[in-house]
Amino acid sequence: MNDEVSPVLSSVDGNVGLITLNRPHKFNCLSPQVFDEMQQALRRHEADAAVRCILIEGVGDHFCTGADLDAVQHRRSEPAVLREYMRTGHRAMLALEASPLPVVVAVQGLCLAGGLELMLSCDVAVAAGNARFGDQHAQFGLVPGWGGSQRLPRIVGMRRAMHLFFTAQRIDAATALSWGLVNQVCERDELHAAALAYAQGMAKRSRQGLAAMKRLAREGADITLAKSLVMEEDIGLHALLHPDVTEGLAAFQQRREPDFK
Repeated sequence: MNDEVSPVLSSVDGNVGLITLNRPHKFNCLSPQVFDEMQQALRRHEADAAVRCILIEGVGDHFCTGADLDAVQHRRSEPAVLREYMRTGHRAMLALEASPLPVVVAVQGLCLAGGLELMLSCDVAVAAGNARFGDQHAQFGLVPGWGGSQRLPRIVGMRRAMHLFFTAQRIDAATALSWGLVNQVCERDELHAAALAYAQGMAKRSRQGLAAMKRLAREGADITLAKSLVMEEDIGLHALLHPDVTEGLAAFQQRREPDFK
């Protein structure tokens, strides 16, 4: 397929739904069409009962260098249109966070600005050793527009986030791992296999159980501890009555791996 026609590719590998950014000639920069097609692919995977985890990747040498600045420039004279572009990105990021499926992202090369914001909206990140992360907005007089100003401090802490915001410097994969920005680092030529193996490991778990834990972690982070504990009790009780728990407990008693349907 021509990558201009299909800026986002979608496929399934076992129980893992793949969403692939396919604009390598533009470093997989994010346009309204990319956001729309990402959400369409996500909805297809969510509707497939066999899919239990999502893996997001980028074709080429770099994961994503941010917004399509040509699209931004063409919209600057129309604030309402520019705002809709921003909201389209927000909807795509929020859809990943709200998805009942765990979302793994594989990062190689540059992951900058909007690309970093996309990575931050995923649940787990696997990085190649050549990955470089940064927020370049300040370099051009811009500010994050797709949640980076809010998500980055929550993940790496305020001091580290401010350092990246104010300096526009890039950090390497080893630093990103030590900061908790990524979960795993591997060789560049092993990235797809490592990220897919990570996703496949999660795909062996109960789809319902993973969805419940993701919801608890995501929603619980924005409310008081007292309220989040009540939410945990309610969701935990509901989970205990699910058929997956029946299978899980049977597997425990029979000393075998559970086979979640």
